[in-house]
Amino acid sequence: MLRLSTVLLYARTCLVMVLLLAFQAAPALAQAKVVRTPYQNPKALVDIFLDDPAKLGAALYWVRSLVNPLTEAPYSMFPEDMSIIVLLHGTEIVTLAKKNQERYQEVLQRMRYYADMGVKFKVCGLALQDYGYSAADMQDFVEVTPSAITELMHWQNQGYALIPAVVLDKKFSIEQIR
Repeated sequence: MLRLSTVLLYARTCLVMVLLLAFQAAPALAQAKVVRTPYQNPKALVDIFLDDPAKLGAALYWVRSLVNPLTEAPYSMFPEDMSIIVLLHGTEIVTLAKKNQERYQEVLQRMRYYADMGVKFKVCGLALQDYGYSAADMQDFVEVTPSAITELMHWQNQGYALIPAVVLDKKFSIEQIR
């Protein structure tokens, strides 16, 4: 009859071998692979339709997420190599009214910065009418289109990628959910 100590030694050895085999399947130093997609001459239409003009700052991060990676290494594209249109047709159009310039100074500075880089900012003419504005009421870097919907259709037919700038109410900080 086997002694109890021999059985325990055998069981412990088997357990160690099983654990070693399990950890060999997933190396401890494994990590995600970084890829360098070969982007070329991007054409994008960022669609902004917000229920609150205060959300425009967050929506402009979609523009930043397009422009910054493409103009920095390893891509180092010149702004003229990109064609980016931002189409605004919700409550955020009030941020572009000259009379609201002081109130929305921060987002206006960001939009002007991107406009100076060649990003086109277009506003829906129908929405302007709804808000009682005209082209004369808008900032000088803004283009007024007949309709946001027909503009969306036109630029998509020209091969532009549609990027809806989705802005949700933030419930958690990164630290809370990390």
